[in-house]
Amino acid sequence: MAANSKLERDHEIDVKQMIEKNKQSKSFSQVVEKIVPIMLFLFAIITVLTTVGIVMTLLSETIEFFKRVPIWDFFTGTVLKPMSQNPEFGVLPLINGTIISSLIAMLVAGPIGLMAAIYLSEYASDRVRKVLKPMLEILAGIPTIVYGFFAFTFVTPVIRSIWPDVEATNILSPGIVMGIMIIPMIASLSEDAMSSVPNSIRDGALGLGATRLETTFKVVMPAALSGIIASFVLGISRAIGETMIVTIASGSSKNFTFDITQSMQTMTAYIVEVSGGEAAAGTTIYYSLYAVAMTLFVFTLLMNLLARYVSRKFREEY
Repeated sequence: MAANSKLERDHEIDVKQMIEKNKQSKSFSQVVEKIVPIMLFLFAIITVLTTVGIVMTLLSETIEFFKRVPIWDFFTGTVLKPMSQNPEFGVLPLINGTIISSLIAMLVAGPIGLMAAIYLSEYASDRVRKVLKPMLEILAGIPTIVYGFFAFTFVTPVIRSIWPDVEATNILSPGIVMGIMIIPMIASLSEDAMSSVPNSIRDGALGLGATRLETTFKVVMPAALSGIIASFVLGISRAIGETMIVTIASGSSKNFTFDITQSMQTMTAYIVEVSGGEAAAGTTIYYSLYAVAMTLFVFTLLMNLLARYVSRKFREEY
């Protein structure tokens, strides 16, 4: 009897210890549950505050610029001569160069990227896809300055050998190379969009007598249209924001022209030029840097908003 009572007491002690441990671990987990959401919120708010800080910095300096230069003259002027004795600050030459270089890039990247995506999604075997897709995405890992020197030292001489009227620095060469650079983005995103289309839809089209090509263009691509269009819009946004390729290969001539054989300057290249130290802080040229940067920010923001709208508008759920 004494032995049994001793065992019971020991068992009660063990149970009490277990309860105390559970209480301690429970209280600790409750503290962790309260702290973790706060930490995650702080990490999330850092990105928001960073964006707000960037916008506020651009906005304050841009307002200072427009106190010196009329906003109408800035957005409608076709002459940009920031270093002359009578400086003019028309941003249209920069916008023109940015749009033309981006359009050239999309004319190169769009068809090639989309055709590559169609092959990888609809025709390539799993073994081929596992080899080709990583090789294609290697292009995305090449530094843009390397692309810039490639455009200047290789692509431009090749173009000039075929088309002698092309200047040593021109907008055509960097546009082509930018297109090569964004091929992986368009190909990868479009391929993901087409691969997400259920195989049952393909099988249904093939069962009704459609060929593989008809199934691809009339069934799969319409079903994946939102992802394909979003990849194109993001590609344009990437081309608009490209810096080093156009800085090296397109020159610094602020020409307002539609002749792709001539040198032009983009908004990003102008920002690099001004921020290189030639403009003293507090001067009108210095503040023009922020005005151009704000214009570029609005361009890329509109492109991203358009991509989100297109994705939601044409999204297909299965």
